[in-house]
Parts: sequence; C-alpha cells; structure tokens
Amino acid sequence: MTGRHYRYVTVDVFTAERFGGNPLAVLPEAEGLDGAQMQAIAREFNFSETSFVLPPRDPAHSAHVRIFTPQREMPFAGHPNIGTAMVLAWERLARGEAVPDPFLFEEVAGLVPVTVRLEQGAAVEARLRAPLPLSRHAVLDAAGVAACLSLHAGDVVTAAHAPQVVSVGAAFLVVELAGLDALGRIKPNPLAWDATLPRDGATSIYAYVRLPGDALRSRMFTRSLYEDPATGSATAAVAALLLDLSGREALALTVRQGVEMGRPSLLHATAWREAGGVAAGVAGGSVPVMEGRLRL
Repeated sequence: MTGRHYRYVTVDVFTAERFGGNPLAVLPEAEGLDGAQMQAIAREFNFSETSFVLPPRDPAHSAHVRIFTPQREMPFAGHPNIGTAMVLAWERLARGEAVPDPFLFEEVAGLVPVTVRLEQGAAVEARLRAPLPLSRHAVLDAAGVAACLSLHAGDVVTAAHAPQVVSVGAAFLVVELAGLDALGRIKPNPLAWDATLPRDGATSIYAYVRLPGDALRSRMFTRSLYEDPATGSATAAVAALLLDLSGREALALTVRQGVEMGRPSLLHATAWREAGGVAAGVAGGSVPVMEGRLRL
C-alpha cells in the first residue's frame, strides 16, 4: 500500500475499566500532518477529542500537543492531556526509558505540566495542572440556562453562585442543580441554547450537583445534544470556582460523570490559592483499548 502511515492508540480516560470513561485517540508521532489533516482525522475518529503529538518547539519541553474535536481545535482540554501522557509513559516504559516528571506539553492555551504516577514500574494515573488561573466571566439568568437544559428555573441553585462562564484554559458555562433528579432530567433545547450561547468563549454547559463531603456528580452537554462522559477542563474550572467562593486555601473534589450515559468516569480535581490567583488541576486513570495505523 502506498501513502504515509501514522500510528494511533485509543484509550478510555478517567476510568480503570475498559469501555468506561471518555474515549480518546492519540497519534504519538504526528509530525508531518497539518491542521486541516488533523481536523479531518478527528472527524474520522469522531471521539470528543483526538490528540496529535509533535516535536516540542522548545527542546526543554516534552512535546507540542494539538487537540481537535470533530469540529475545531481546542486550546486546552483535560482528558486528552491525561490520556496522551499515559500513552507516552506506557511507550517509554516499554522501551526501558525514564518517564519525565512532569511531561511539559505546549498547547494553544499555554504550557501544561502532566505528572504520571508510577506504581511498581507501571503508569497508573496522570495529573495535570491547568495552564491558566481561574477567570470568571459572564453571569447568566438562571431561568434562561434552565431552559437550555429543559429544566425548571427552580432546578437551578444560585445560593453559592449564579450560572457563570468560567475557565482555567477552556471556557464553560457552569450551573449548580438542586439534585440528582434534575441532573437526570436534562435534555438540551437547541432553541433556548441559541439565545444563550456562545458567551465569552463558552459553547457548552457543565451542570453539577453537590454530594456529601467534597464530592460532585456532573454532566456536560453541547448544543448538538452531545454529552461528554468526562470533562477534565470543566471539572478543574469548577474546583477553582468553588474554592474561589470559599474561605479555604485548597480544595480536593471527587467527581463522577458519565453515569447517566453508561460510561461512568471518576475525576479527582484540586484547586489551590497562589500568587497569580486560583490554580487548578485534575487527575485520573486511563485504560488502553485499540491501536493501529492510519493511512493517508
């Protein structure tokens, strides 16, 4: 067969069980591909995101990583960083090479450090630090946001914060809901969505419910009715927002997502105060699923 071949690996991220979590395709040796080709490949895989690993622009860094959804390039995203770091760590360990501590990924939003935790010589989990401190943007009307989700205005909780666009590298509209019943009743309403989003860079809505202790259940939707099984960048942003609203110096959250859609995910988010503002990160496991070669 003629043409150039590119190796790919798929992993399920934020899970310890195959066919749970959030699927990701990783091309570990993507040098030679341009942006248009990467976008076409991401559409072909049709996962929420596909990551492309390129040589770093700065030799002090580990890699230049580009992340694409089927529609666009992302400045930063959670599960692609976690999954990419795990794939690169597994391959380094298989070759008998050391795993960087941390990986330093160059991305549109900035430099993303990702630390892989090793146990008995095996890579078991990765933790990233979001590239930007918390930024808070537009505050939206609770009734309008509820309509986007086909919920009642009373399903939206505003005691801690109104629905708001927040970011630690990628923007999301974040809304707290009254309970698991409301979370389970979400059905995106495209007409209401068009009246609300996009706003300050946010095109998606991340809804969460507080559980006992520092724990949340969440769901994330786009206007196209797509539901994301695990959204690390939004989870980190919510951890940063909740810390910012509190008097605490640090916060650790356990977040379960994807339960309603049959792809249960487990995310561990952290946020802390530092000189530049509120920083955040997210951690989780990954499971390899498929590998092969893509021919162009």
